[in-house]
Amino acid sequence: MIKKWIQKTKMKKGALHRQLEVSKEKNIPMNLLNKIISAKIGEKIKNPLKTGQKTIKITILLKKRANLAKNLKKI
Repeated sequence: MIKKWIQKTKMKKGALHRQLEVSKEKNIPMNLLNKIISAKIGEKIKNPLKTGQKTIKITILLKKRANLAKNLKKI
């Protein structure tokens, strides 16, 4: 079994935080990730956080990043 496989991937660290304009010190809540994942591409959703963008346009890349963040939070 490969050890530390996630470090060898070419992920952009903090990309989801930058895309949502949330500081890296704050955690992105699971309800926002679930909203992003369940929304359709091209749709706009409201951000429940007081920081960051007020409305978020859903893109394919944003959905992928949110799904990855949700899965990595489980680990």
